[in-house]
Amino acid sequence: MLHLVLVALLGLGVATAVRDSATAIGTVLGLLHLFPILAAVVTDPDWHRHLQQIGPITAGLAVQATTGRHDLPIGPWTGLGVLATWAAAALLAGLLGLRLRDA
Repeated sequence: MLHLVLVALLGLGVATAVRDSATAIGTVLGLLHLFPILAAVVTDPDWHRHLQQIGPITAGLAVQATTGRHDLPIGPWTGLGVLATWAAAALLAGLLGLRLRDA
């Protein structure tokens, strides 16, 4: 549940920053799926693990793991913290963009 709230806050921040619904949806979906696609393409295992650790969707979904947590690229609560950082950065960008524009 907390994972979905953070993804929604990420979407809210991006939507506030770009102020266009279609662009916001495309940007958020692209951001969420970019890191897993890049991780699948990269052949170096260290880069593969690092991309999974910093990607918002992969890191955030780690909190749902109940078994095999030692095989995850990032810990459950650390992964949720990564997603929270992405959401906070998007909300901050949206806030700054809203303050600096003629709105």
